[in-house]
Amino acid sequence: MRSRFAWAAAALYAALFVVLGAIRYDAHRNFVDFGIFAQTTASAFGCFCNTVEGSHWGVHFSPILYVAGALVALWRSPYALIALQAVAGALTIPPIYAIVRRRASERVAMLAAIVTFLYPALAGLIFADFHENGFAPAAVAWMLWSFDDGRTRLAVAFALAAIAVKEDQAIFVGIAAALAAWRFRRTMPGMAATFVALAGFGAAAIFFIKIQPHAAVASHWAPVRFYDWNAGDLRELLARGVLERAGFFVLAFAPLAFLPFRSRMMWLAAAPLAEVLLSRMSTTYTLGSHYAGAWAGYVLAAFAFALRALPEARALRAGWICAALAAVELAAANPLHPGLNLRGAQARDIALDTALTALPSGVPVATQEEAYTHLALDNPNATVFPEDPNEPVTACLLLVDAAFPGSPRLVEYAPAIRRYVAAGTYRRLPGPRIRDIDVFRRVDCR
Repeated sequence: MRSRFAWAAAALYAALFVVLGAIRYDAHRNFVDFGIFAQTTASAFGCFCNTVEGSHWGVHFSPILYVAGALVALWRSPYALIALQAVAGALTIPPIYAIVRRRASERVAMLAAIVTFLYPALAGLIFADFHENGFAPAAVAWMLWSFDDGRTRLAVAFALAAIAVKEDQAIFVGIAAALAAWRFRRTMPGMAATFVALAGFGAAAIFFIKIQPHAAVASHWAPVRFYDWNAGDLRELLARGVLERAGFFVLAFAPLAFLPFRSRMMWLAAAPLAEVLLSRMSTTYTLGSHYAGAWAGYVLAAFAFALRALPEARALRAGWICAALAAVELAAANPLHPGLNLRGAQARDIALDTALTALPSGVPVATQEEAYTHLALDNPNATVFPEDPNEPVTACLLLVDAAFPGSPRLVEYAPAIRRYVAAGTYRRLPGPRIRDIDVFRRVDCR
């Protein structure tokens, strides 16, 4: 863990993704999740809520977000969240290096660090909107390195950190710990693993039995929609769903030359991969989304264990092949989608920022993604247009920016906005218009 190379790679990775994330944010290319988590972290030591979900406890078990809340309390800026996720992703590199270095040469370990640096799934996760899943790969990798290195107390600490990421990670860590408890039964590491298994399964049980029903006022658990299969979904599965999942499999494992499957540690990734592949929606198994956080840490660790088991010459050759394959995938199927997400601020971006700055502070405003993500941190009453045009909004202000015609929420909710204006429920605010931006005030709102 004292390798200058591994830590230098991690520092470079963090700096790179801070810059890339800032460019994306300034170009208004973030999605709804960024606004959701900005409001949640800003209210971490209060309601722990946002205007889309209500209480975040009603959706996920994520105590790890209090870390983000503490940072935002000290540095109230959206760039704080971007930087935190960049650092979290970068911290995956040193433990992967260290797992390999424990049984292999420095050169092989350095190649493992390079592959992790280039791994497209990890890059897509860290570049995506800030999300609790961004903490998972590093927590899992550090947990497995600590346990492998005989640092039992440290392994328990990182396991608890992984459990605090989300309810699914609590279950995955519980499964991994249960396997370790059986493998090392009647030993101190086995006893520690038993404690972690109980903590993981216990946290998940408490969330589903007590916390979520109370926080969501007895409404259904939102992620159930991913597994609410119907006849149409099954037909879609046969038509192209199997092919899409096969494509995910190639994109996820080709950059690692399928080496993770040479290690028994790959069994730890079975449940996380099942979670994303059994979903009826392709979002969960599309690289570039935060769902990669569920499995990336386990897969990278399995890669490290497999690589270090190879003879020196084969390990070096495999490492270079993986690095080349990862680079090719970044060039051919980059999950960051740089052509869409990485560009300089345009006139429309500057105009939207100007209009947002002119809004009254704290006033309830409903708007599209591009504006919501820039309002959320400092306006707890900002919200995004609903997906369903039949769902009413009661915000005092509606902000519509036609310069972003492809905004999904604007497209979906445009019929409702037109109805409100035609009925006189909302009227356009008087005064000069800023480019393509209209602000409407609810007539009964003072």
